[in-house]
Amino acid sequence: MFARFNKPLIMGILNVTPDSFSDGGRYLDVERAVQQVESMLANGADIIDIGGESTRPGAEPVPADEQIRRIVPVIKAIRDHGLADVLISVDTTLSAVAKAALLAGANIINDVSAGDDDESILVLAAKVQVPIILMHRQGRPKTMQDSPYYKDVVQEVVNTLKAKIDAALAVGIMPGHIVIDPGIGFGKRKQDNLDLLAHLDSLVALGFPVLLGTSRKRFMGDICDVTEPAELVTATAVTTALGVMAGVRIFRVHDVKENRQAVDVAWAIKQSRLGRSDVR
Repeated sequence: MFARFNKPLIMGILNVTPDSFSDGGRYLDVERAVQQVESMLANGADIIDIGGESTRPGAEPVPADEQIRRIVPVIKAIRDHGLADVLISVDTTLSAVAKAALLAGANIINDVSAGDDDESILVLAAKVQVPIILMHRQGRPKTMQDSPYYKDVVQEVVNTLKAKIDAALAVGIMPGHIVIDPGIGFGKRKQDNLDLLAHLDSLVALGFPVLLGTSRKRFMGDICDVTEPAELVTATAVTTALGVMAGVRIFRVHDVKENRQAVDVAWAIKQSRLGRSDVR
């Protein structure tokens, strides 16, 4: 699915939750959610990622039926508004939610637990032959930032993702349907996040598309002395440009327009360095 795209993709975030760290409560109304989708597409989004459960540090788990109640009407409304071709990913760790979302019109599963919360989600991805994003996460959202620790965060994340890839392949998920995500901010200290960003090439070297999700995250606020997540647009775009140069293929962001520009400019520079004139 992703190989047909020449340059890196922008995944626009749509949280239909009351408590997400940056935009919780803004898109609970279906019509407003669809308007936000249309805006993100107009600004250059390639994928829309819809989640019905906050995964911010300290968040409580949300039951499958409530996630479905939040997500499915939005997916159906997107399809009913004539947006039949837009790629939609469902941000969930539960197979029941993923199945309901796929039946409603989603194309991709985005599992921040990489099968830890519900192993059946891997079997589902294999059965229906859809891409799945496997993210590294130490702990669970409610407690993951209490005391994360690594001896070598880059190697440990790489090793864990290798194991997740093997597990996905073992249940029949096709290699071309696997995307990996280092899980910036998920059970990571500030220095862990920086080390992972400095060594994105180690993840790219695994040979699967890499997704990067740094959008508006707290570790950048600590660096910039900023407490309001919405003021971290420029900081996020910097990491996006860095990721393009390292070979990252998908960027999960709140601010589509700014990060689309970062991708396009960084991609043009990278293509020039490689001696290629066609940057489109």
